[in-house]
Amino acid sequence: MTRAERKRAEMRQEILDAAFDCFAERGYHATAIADIAASLGIGHGTFYRYFENKRDIISHVIDGLIGRIVAALATENAPDAANTLDEYRVQVKRIGDALTSIFFEDPRIPRLLLLQAPSVDAELTQRMLELLDGATALTAAYLAHGVDRGYLRADLDIDGTSTAINGMILASAIRGLRSPDRAAMTRLNTAIQQLMFHGLAS
Repeated sequence: MTRAERKRAEMRQEILDAAFDCFAERGYHATAIADIAASLGIGHGTFYRYFENKRDIISHVIDGLIGRIVAALATENAPDAANTLDEYRVQVKRIGDALTSIFFEDPRIPRLLLLQAPSVDAELTQRMLELLDGATALTAAYLAHGVDRGYLRADLDIDGTSTAINGMILASAIRGLRSPDRAAMTRLNTAIQQLMFHGLAS
């Protein structure tokens, strides 16, 4: 990167961060481009050199948030990383801890993804539904791997169980929005894991 490219990338990220703050504090519909620009002390013209409009920027903000979630599921947390039930227990706890850190240490993230983004327009609503579908498909891959390796029940309804697990995680995220108590969320994650393993193990 040249110095000019680096400065441009830094300004773009500053605008994204400021937009995230404004959307989280005021809501998408109540936030104007002027609010985002004013929070950074820049003019409208500077904003429009980086993003087309407010709809464009919330799409990029959501891209960044989804990227953080996907990163939590990389490498050691990939669906085929565990080969025994004990390894899978550790993996599930690791994923639960990572998602708790993302969603509950910064409650703006679930607020934007679960409450505000679906209200923007039909396209973003569909995108959030597809995100949930993707999470369910990913959970199904973990379960299918466990069944294949023999540490999960051979008669497991993979599709139904993956939907149920993601339903519990979604309910946990919604509860965290209403009462962002880290200790309570940790207990809830433990309860979900206990329910999973008492019902899934072979």
